[in-house]
Amino acid sequence: MDLNLKNTTYKQLLWIGMASITLFFAGLTSAVIVRSSESGWQDISMPRYFWYSTFVIILGSAFLIMSKKIVRRGKNPADYIFLTFVCGVIFAIFQFKGWSALVDQGKFFVGEGSSPASSFLYVITFAHLIHVIGGLISVFITYTKSVNSKYSKENYLGIELTSIYWHFLDILWIYLFAFLLYII
Repeated sequence: MDLNLKNTTYKQLLWIGMASITLFFAGLTSAVIVRSSESGWQDISMPRYFWYSTFVIILGSAFLIMSKKIVRRGKNPADYIFLTFVCGVIFAIFQFKGWSALVDQGKFFVGEGSSPASSFLYVITFAHLIHVIGGLISVFITYTKSVNSKYSKENYLGIELTSIYWHFLDILWIYLFAFLLYII
């Protein structure tokens, strides 16, 4: 198979996957908008850890941008890819800390102390974290291949695909975070 055709096919499949993820979150945020206009909606103070996680996921994207520039120069980008992985792990830790802060506020997913707002906040942030875990798997595989010198300035499709998906997760989180700040 022609290398350009293979690259185009992989990118198209990634874009289709990201479009379906976008539709999933569009459905969730639409449900929040509809439900927030009904009675019983309670505002929630956004835990600071969600702010921290926003910074960290953006930093991870910056490291992937640097890794792509490094590989185009013919150098090994493993260090920058590893830093993206670390940022992703820290993002996940901050999500758990954010949920813990919600519990400290008396805001739960279900049961006593739960509300539609808190339930949606947990669902949306958890669903995003699941996609970040998928991104972490991709980053780890890309890192492993980079350590084993599988990429060159002529062939760095894995880095490119991982970068596209990670940047997508980054933009998605910024949208979700801003949406949740406004609605919740």
